[in-house]
Amino acid sequence: MLKNKCFLLIPVLVMVQIGLFGQDGMMQKPGSIDVGAKPTSKAVVLFDGTRQTLDEKWTYWQGPRLAATLPIKWFLVDDPQGSGKVLNTNDPTAAGGKYGTADIVTKETYRDFRLHIEFLIVRPGGNSGVYLQNRYEIQVLDGDSTKHGMAAIINESDSPYKEYRGIGKWNAYDINFRAARFKNGVLTEKALVTVYFNGKKVHVNWPIQQVWGGPNSGIDGGNNMGKGITDVPGGLKLQAEGHDVLYKNIWIERMDIKKPNTDF
Repeated sequence: MLKNKCFLLIPVLVMVQIGLFGQDGMMQKPGSIDVGAKPTSKAVVLFDGTRQTLDEKWTYWQGPRLAATLPIKWFLVDDPQGSGKVLNTNDPTAAGGKYGTADIVTKETYRDFRLHIEFLIVRPGGNSGVYLQNRYEIQVLDGDSTKHGMAAIINESDSPYKEYRGIGKWNAYDINFRAARFKNGVLTEKALVTVYFNGKKVHVNWPIQQVWGGPNSGIDGGNNMGKGITDVPGGLKLQAEGHDVLYKNIWIERMDIKKPNTDF
């Protein structure tokens, strides 16, 4: 009788294993990616739809072109696709695409992390950007499918534009990021990133080459034309370019990714 019970358990265990790990052996995380993903147990919520989290967790980035003054002039609006409040990037200081004048960055800085962030572009051509470690931009730009376009690791990877849901719809980035590694002050391993865009894995263990956009773009942007990466942690930065781009459900979990592998 015991043998029969064990025999019956085998397909159950196989199904459980497939359900948890998937056919390719990669760990699956139902509900932890795409729009509406709940924060992980160790995550810190960076924006929950309240002015309180905006003021507590964020400030203007003190870059060379900063022109905005506190309090943050990004503002809360009703979620056009649901309930609650969301964050609009359209700071008047950045009108005309003046990035770096009113970008916001987290007060906390990070090395390795898991990030979830959702965005909605209100009008054609809307532009913002998600900057990992206040250095490396994952582009948010409607209408552009080039290496400078939507969901590209800017100027390096192709744009997975076909995964974009379009104007007026919520999109999500789920990201594992591993900071660059140094030995005795010398860069030994480039930063690595894996990105899911709307639940689809679009970049895997991408070695980020540099900071793009010059000194107004982020930390180290002015060091050796963006190639002079330093061993300094950075915050999560969101870009203001004078467009109605909305954000919500932003959370981050600190990690310590020992091996050069960000896949998840």
